[in-house]
Amino acid sequence: MKRFLLSVLFVILSILLVGCSNTDEPENSQGTDQQTPEADKQPAEEVELLISAAASLTDALEDLKGTFEEQHEGVTLTYNFGSSGKLATNIENGAPSDVFLSASSKDMNDMEEKELIVNESRKDFTSNVLVLIAHKDSNMEVSSFEEIDPATVDHFAVGEPESVPVGRYTKETLENLELWEPLQDKLVLGSDVRQVLTYVEMGNADLGVVYSSDAFISDDVKVLAESNPEWHAPIVYPGAVVKDSKHKEAAQQFLDYLTSDTGTEALQKFGFK
Repeated sequence: MKRFLLSVLFVILSILLVGCSNTDEPENSQGTDQQTPEADKQPAEEVELLISAAASLTDALEDLKGTFEEQHEGVTLTYNFGSSGKLATNIENGAPSDVFLSASSKDMNDMEEKELIVNESRKDFTSNVLVLIAHKDSNMEVSSFEEIDPATVDHFAVGEPESVPVGRYTKETLENLELWEPLQDKLVLGSDVRQVLTYVEMGNADLGVVYSSDAFISDDVKVLAESNPEWHAPIVYPGAVVKDSKHKEAAQQFLDYLTSDTGTEALQKFGFK
């Protein structure tokens, strides 16, 4: 009798164990199936890349924005245009930025000396030419910088030399030609190169000095002359990843894109060299 009861008890326990095992397996299998696709479909991190760029780059960079974002899913470009000197100062004072694109080596050198950029990311990506402009309807008869006559000029638009690279190059040029001092009471200072361009476009200045790329995009001015490169420091545009950037990988991808064939073609399309 004891053997019989033990046998029955053993059978019952076996049935219960098998039943529990069959009930658990589908749940575990189902849980695994649900987690795997979920892990595979993690969304890409959304990145807003802040680009601090010289004002003269406005049109070229806006043209590049769409194609870059299409090829780099999840990355959005936000531009902050202005004079290179002021942008550098803002970054030094803690303004958020991922990439700094300068219109002069001097401002980038200052950033490097203050350890505000990732040095190994720095690269020159384009260059420019200084040009003398007048309104398209102007009767000014000037065909070279040397022919500028202060007596015939009421207002001469230039960039502010301390913070605007084009103003610094302009001052160097006019000093070489001994025209900077004679023109002092005629100068109209712009906060960046686009403001200089606007002064001439609106007829608020008889003459102005901008980059060839700025004159290139305007239908309201004409180029009277190009400067001699020997009169001023080389007009080179360096770019670098900002040291405090929270998106250094994406920032480097943007710099690489800017120096690629696509980036070079876009810059040349807007008058850069």
